[in-house]
Order: sequence, then structure tokens, then C-alpha cells
Amino acid sequence: MQLLHSTILGKGHPFLILHGYFGMSDNWKTLGNQFSENYEVHLIDQRNHGRSFHSDYFDYELLAEDLYAYIQHYKLEKVLLLGHSMGGKVAMLFAVTYPELVDKLIIADISPKYYEPHHQSILAALNSVNFSLHNTRSKVEEALRIYMKDEGVLQFMLKNVFRKNKQTLAFRFNLHSLTVNNSEVGEALPSFTHFDGPTLFLKGENSNYITSEEIPLINAHFANAKIVTVKNAGHWLHAENPTQFYSEVISFLN
Repeated sequence: MQLLHSTILGKGHPFLILHGYFGMSDNWKTLGNQFSENYEVHLIDQRNHGRSFHSDYFDYELLAEDLYAYIQHYKLEKVLLLGHSMGGKVAMLFAVTYPELVDKLIIADISPKYYEPHHQSILAALNSVNFSLHNTRSKVEEALRIYMKDEGVLQFMLKNVFRKNKQTLAFRFNLHSLTVNNSEVGEALPSFTHFDGPTLFLKGENSNYITSEEIPLINAHFANAKIVTVKNAGHWLHAENPTQFYSEVISFLN
């Protein structure tokens, strides 16, 4: 079993953070540094993302098993677990599968429900990049701009561009696997699974990933859940309102 790549900061109770789809642990560096004043923070790259291993296989069961192997490797117990979006789905599945390993659970802007695949235009944009032609960052940006009109999403994707060698740029994520397995990302948490530990759902005020319709489903899986709205924020609530995000998490953990 290959081990997930991570950055570990601070000392104390282990606090594991899982990024979303197309993301990486670096997206959480600023908040991770803040949390590390009180906790041992593990900023984790999930498979096919960041600096972690690439694989043709990609679904929530595998992502949860990757996390289990990581926790066993570092001999961690009763972890605090935070996941955003796709990472939130992994965190939910992990918590219902291994409740004895999770002390408290924090889910950022995702619910247990099934989501229709909706990343096709992003995948089309990313697949339009030909690194033998688009051999500078500005050329990659030009290629993506043809498809991507949302500046925030564009800049988020560009963070994944790195220099593979002197001549060649590449994406950090495994674009082929994410394209082939895109339908897996919307999968629902399996029915009749539950985690009874303290759980915090944070929803972006301007996001439609968690609506009032999802509240009964959240309560069915997570009997001890509370749902809090992060003001003036969409799906990337931790980046758009880090101040409220940080204070909500800290007050929940305390």
C-alpha cells in the first residue's frame, strides 16, 4: 500500500485535513499553520492529487482506505478529521466505517447525498491543455481561459501546474484518472451508515451544496451534527471567509 503524502505541523491532538477535488494540501497551508498552534495538523494529499501517488483506481472506498493506512502508519488515535467537498465525502465515509478512530468530524460544504456529475466543463478545459505546445504558465492560462470564465476556478487550477523537468510543465493531479472516474465524485454516503460522534457541517452562505432539503439526510447519518453557515462565502468557504471558518472550527473543537 502506498502512503499518502502529507505536511505535518505543530504538536498535540492529531488534526487531519482533506482537500477537495482538483485540490491539494497546499490549499490549506494558511489555516493549517493557524490550527497548528493548538494541534498536530496533518495536511494530506489524497491519491491522484498533490504530491501523492497516481492510480487508475479512484473511488471513495479506496480514498477512505488510503486514510486508514495513513493513520495506521503514524499510529494515530481518536483523530480530529476535517474534509472539504470531495474530502468531506471521504471524511464522512471514514467516520462511519472507523468510528472508533474519529474523535470529532468537520465537514465543509458537502452533504451525504448523491450529486450529479458537474465537472465536465472543467475536465474539458484541463484536457485541452497540451503541455508540449503550452510550455509556459502563461500559455497554459491562455488555453484554460478559452473554457473557464470563473477567475477563482481558473486560478485554483493553475496552482496545480508545476515544472516536471527543465522543458516540461505538468498538472500535479492525475488528470486521466480523474477524467475516467469523474462520476465517482458525486457518489452518496451508503444508506443506513452513521457516526454518532460530535460533527460540524459548515455551509457556504452563497453555495447550494447544502440546502435545507439535505438536513434530514445529514441528521439520519450524523445524529450529533450541527450545521453552521459561513457568511459571504461560496463553496470555497475556507478561502473566502477564513476568519469565520477558523473561529467556528476552533469553538467546535474546544
